[in-house]
Amino acid sequence: MIIAIDGTLASGKGTIARRLASWYGLPHMDTGRLYRATGVAALHKQVDFSDAAALAEVARCLDLNDYSEEELRTGEAGQAASKVAAIPEVRAALLELQRAFAHQPKGAVLDGRDIGTVVCPEADVKLWVDATVKVRATRRWKELTAKGETLSLDEMIAQVQERDDRDRARKDAPMVAAADSVLIDTSDLTIDAAVDKARAAVEAVLAQKSESSEP
Repeated sequence: MIIAIDGTLASGKGTIARRLASWYGLPHMDTGRLYRATGVAALHKQVDFSDAAALAEVARCLDLNDYSEEELRTGEAGQAASKVAAIPEVRAALLELQRAFAHQPKGAVLDGRDIGTVVCPEADVKLWVDATVKVRATRRWKELTAKGETLSLDEMIAQVQERDDRDRARKDAPMVAAADSVLIDTSDLTIDAAVDKARAAVEAVLAQKSESSEP
């Protein structure tokens, strides 16, 4: 079973993906981590972010073990990820890696921004996780300020809106909900409630597929 979970920044899709993967005993890939690592690697190597070929080479040679989770969760890493994710050559370099992960014998859970539309359009279950810009910005702001980063909530709201606009406007694999995805709005939900809603959505889709396959 392949579960594709897409959504906006700080919507809760990563936590939902990890919980569902644990519940169903499936491997999990946070595809955003690939782009964050590519962005951080490019910064470390001082690669010009307008050099698509050089950035694609960084993506092809990526070793996720080179970077700590803390390093990949900074505001700078997030901004770099959004920039490299808009480059078709980078997305192409990482696409087959994601598809190979998804098509393991048992399947997998993948979360990102184009899993249900580009990476795994054939996924058994597709979820779209979202929340209002203010709610998402507040979550991200609390996360970053707790780590010592200094920025105002208004600055964070502007950054989140800019990230949304960039992700939706890119020509290659723009961030958009798959037509057959189930919406999970986490604006007013606790994480446990959001996970419960997501699991119920998965069960409903599986039940529907089971009924349609019966003679």
